[in-house]
Amino acid sequence: MGSAKKSTTAARKARIEEMRRAEQARARRNRILVITASVLAVAGLTAGTVALVQSQSDDSTAAADGKGKGHFVTGSDGVRTWKGTLGRTHVVKTVNYPMEPPVGGDHNQVWMNCNGDVYTKALNNMNAVHSLEHGAVWVTYTSKAKKADVDALAAKVKKTPYTLMSPDEQQKDPIMLSAWGHQRTVTSATDPNVDKFFAKFVQGEQTPEPGAACTGGLGQ
Repeated sequence: MGSAKKSTTAARKARIEEMRRAEQARARRNRILVITASVLAVAGLTAGTVALVQSQSDDSTAAADGKGKGHFVTGSDGVRTWKGTLGRTHVVKTVNYPMEPPVGGDHNQVWMNCNGDVYTKALNNMNAVHSLEHGAVWVTYTSKAKKADVDALAAKVKKTPYTLMSPDEQQKDPIMLSAWGHQRTVTSATDPNVDKFFAKFVQGEQTPEPGAACTGGLGQ
């Protein structure tokens, strides 16, 4: 048992380190692309502005209804899985999600940075949902959560790529974990279900866009 657990832990650490290196490489490529795009944009500023306005107009008329048809089904492991449709359209209108925090649905075209980012203020759900689409796990908590738990969870998030954390006073439980299409409540930072959720859903099989960036998005 001990040997198997150590092997699993070592494999998970190696997987996280591999994702961190890949994310850093993507960030470097993104910087190069941004510089190149900026140079090209100077030559075609007028055309680019027209295209942007048109793009935003198209997005604003897209379906902004986050109330995907479906419901949660709770598994024997305590994880709630959304059974139904979760939209993936980029929109600029406010999306009303059927759960809090949301686990998917139409969202803003800009994601929240989720490379172990810990935020001290509530996030715009529409940006955070985009992070979930990229395979991130989102840790949220209310003022009822113990400070020691919040601090411990923040430390865990900071060292785990494809995660983010923020307060959310609208959720029903003090501490909740969310991934695309999945969610659960945990009792504390030492609850073994925290590690289980991270192991399964950080860049897990549920990810609509595996390997997509968790940097270069929106910070707080």
